Amino acid sequence: MGGGAEPRPVAVRPGPGLRIARLVTELTAPAVLVSLLMIAVSWHSSPGGGRGLAWGLLATLFVTGIPFAYILGGVRRGRFTDHHIGRREQRRVPLLVGLGSVTAGLALLTVLGAPRPLLALAVAGLVGLVVAVSVSHWWKMSIHSAVAAGTLVILAMTFGRGFLVAAPLLAVVGWSRVRLRDHTVPQVLAGGVVGALIAALAFGLLR
Repeated sequence: MGGGAEPRPVAVRPGPGLRIARLVTELTAPAVLVSLLMIAVSWHSSPGGGRGLAWGLLATLFVTGIPFAYILGGVRRGRFTDHHIGRREQRRVPLLVGLGSVTAGLALLTVLGAPRPLLALAVAGLVGLVVAVSVSHWWKMSIHSAVAAGTLVILAMTFGRGFLVAAPLLAVVGWSRVRLRDHTVPQVLAGGVVGALIAALAFGLLR
């Protein structure tokens, strides 16, 4: 788990599950889950649907929109291998860009008087990025699993524990990352535990 170069990737074995794994990975990409979560939390915490939607879209711009646009630009220029940034050594700069964008967005949301649960969600995202930047220097923890687990925890805390029945879906997300050879089982498990803890502590204490 040292900070050396990533080992040469092993070819993914073709099979009926490969297409499903790719679909799951795309549908549960951090940018997708966080964007939907931002809008859901802001809608729930704001009087009037239109106002909540506006808060959610503004938060999404800084938390996922700007960072993802930077990643796509890097992919087009050949700086990154793909929009999931599969190689650990390529992750640091995009994560730092995300950290700066989320910080700026959080400051703006605070000044404008955004709903407290939305601010708590942004803080949880900020803490998650700090952890991801730190860990990615020496290990490729699964951000997919971290965000998926954190999303489930926050949904349960916001809308009710009934959402916990979806917990088995976290295993599907982890399976897709391992099936595509993007992560190992320990990297997936670590991501899930870290994401759930950050969501429970940061969002739970501040909302």
